[in-house]
Amino acid sequence: MEIVHTPVLLAECLEYLSPVGEPFEKNAFMIDSTLGEGGHSNAFLSAFPNLHILGLDRDKTIQARARERLSVYGERMAFYNGWFNEFYANYPAEKEKPNLILFDLGISVYHYEKSGRGFSFRYDEKLDMRLNFEEGESAADIVNEWREEELANMIYLYSDEKMSRRIAHAIVEARSGGRIESSKQLADIIFNAVPSGYKHGQIHPATRTFQALRIAVNSELKRLPQALHDAFNVLQVGGKMGVITFHSLEDRIVKNYFRNLGKQCVCPSEQAKCSCGGTPCAEVLTRKPVEPSAEEVKTNSPSRSAKLRVVRKLRNASEMHRLQIEGEAI
Repeated sequence: MEIVHTPVLLAECLEYLSPVGEPFEKNAFMIDSTLGEGGHSNAFLSAFPNLHILGLDRDKTIQARARERLSVYGERMAFYNGWFNEFYANYPAEKEKPNLILFDLGISVYHYEKSGRGFSFRYDEKLDMRLNFEEGESAADIVNEWREEELANMIYLYSDEKMSRRIAHAIVEARSGGRIESSKQLADIIFNAVPSGYKHGQIHPATRTFQALRIAVNSELKRLPQALHDAFNVLQVGGKMGVITFHSLEDRIVKNYFRNLGKQCVCPSEQAKCSCGGTPCAEVLTRKPVEPSAEEVKTNSPSRSAKLRVVRKLRNASEMHRLQIEGEAI
C-alpha cells in the first residue's frame, strides 16, 4: 500500500510524548485522536513496545488504510470511527484512561491527493471537502447556498483573506449562471476575481478560500475547545497531551487553553472567591511551541506551519478553563 502522508514533527512527538519513566506503567495507553494514515501511531508502536494505541478518525476511507498499515501490531492497535469531540464527550467512566493523547489537527495529504473530494484545486474534482461524506453541508452546498455576506465573513474569519468580499461577490455572480460543482471551477472563479498583482503571489489566490471552506465544512474550530477540555479530563493524572496545529486560529485556541491549565487561578478578576480550584491543572512542557527544523521543512513542505504544544496533567480542569477560550471558536 502506498503511504501518501508524511507525519510532521515526528521526532519531537516521540520525545515529548514518550511513555518512559514515571508515572507510566509497564503497559502504557495512548489515544491518537486524528489517526489519518497512521504515521504517528506507527512510529510510537515501533519505538515503544510497552504501548498500545486507540486511533480515532471520522473518515472511514482513510481509517481503512490505517487498519491495513497497522495490522502488523495486532491487538496493540485498536480503532474508533467518529469525531474526536463526540468520542471524548462520551468517554465511558469504566474505560481505561490514557497516559498519552495526541491531536494532529492538519489534514492528511491523502485527502488532497487521493480522496477525490475537492480539497485541492490542483485537480478537477467534485467540490465536497467533508471528512464524513455521509453528513452535513458540502463545500458545494456552502458556495451555492450561503448569502454573499455570509460567504465573505466566513472566508475572512477562517483564513484572513483580504480579498474575501471580492471573492464572495464573484462566487455569487458565477452561481447565478449555474451551480458551482467542481474544485477547479471554484478556483478559476477566485483567480479571475482578484487583481492582477494578487494572482501571482507566493500562493495561489484560491488557497485561503479553500482553507476557509474546509474549516467551515468540518466545523474544525467549533469542535476544538470542548474536545481539548474533555480529552484533558479523560487523561490520567501525570499523563501528557500534545497538539499539533497548522494555522493561527487553532493554535491560539490551544495556546490559550494550555496557558489557562498552567495558571494558579482562572476565575474572573471581579469574582470575590476562587471557584476553579486555585492550583494549576497542568505543567506546560512547551513554553514556546515546538516547530519543525529547516531540514524537515525542506523534505516535507506541509510541515512548515506546524506547531506542537504539550502539557502534563496535574489534576482535572474545571468548566472555567474551557469557558475562557470558548469565544475563540469562531
